[in-house]
Amino acid sequence: MQVSGKVAVITGGAGGIGMAVARRFMAEGAKAVVIADHDQSVTAKAAAEIGATGIACDVTDEDGIAEMIAAAEAAHGDIDIFCSNAGVFRLGDENAPNAEWQLNWDVHVMAHIYAARNLAPKMAARGAGYLINTSSAAGVLTHVDSATYSVTKHAAVAFAEWLAIAYGERGVKVSVLCPQAVRTQMIAGREGEAASVDGIMEPDELADAVIATMAREDFHILPHAEVGEYMKRKALDPERWLAGMRRFRARIKH
Repeated sequence: MQVSGKVAVITGGAGGIGMAVARRFMAEGAKAVVIADHDQSVTAKAAAEIGATGIACDVTDEDGIAEMIAAAEAAHGDIDIFCSNAGVFRLGDENAPNAEWQLNWDVHVMAHIYAARNLAPKMAARGAGYLINTSSAAGVLTHVDSATYSVTKHAAVAFAEWLAIAYGERGVKVSVLCPQAVRTQMIAGREGEAASVDGIMEPDELADAVIATMAREDFHILPHAEVGEYMKRKALDPERWLAGMRRFRARIKH
């Protein structure tokens, strides 16, 4: 799919990856770009910077997502591209408080589900549309420092796979974005941690990868090429991959 002439909505759009993608969509000639984020003033300011529409939205609230989508449709018409991009990161193992597990689940999984419930049937009825769900390299590999993040990002990939199977023959394209470290507020102060092992990508570079993958309509968006190779190793020899990840975890902990 080409972005030119399309209406796009991006959650988590007021900064980082979301803002970079929104800016690139504008440069590609989108008919309209809507950025949604939880803080009204920050969202409005970010939207004004690039000539987009800003709508405050709590992605953990299904009614809030529905209201945001309705507002975007009222302003610009049918949504052609929806990037479900909001995310959080917390270090947490199996002993993380239940509230932390629930927050990760709500942001990384249920937000995608709420958006798809609203949009996928409408896109299928029109025979066209594109859903891009942000996961992480942690969703196809793992994050050695955070179970809460890894588990819910895996679920995000699984849901995107299901959407691609259920709606792919009805004109709805689905991609899942799986980057390693990107220079955003999410990794501020953690630049030397596990996700940055292959370097830290600039958000604009990631936006380039999104545009290129959308043009091909591939399922995986892998801005870091190394991730594809790691996925192959994991699939071909899980025991060796797990042993390597244990060694990697031990190395970065010392």
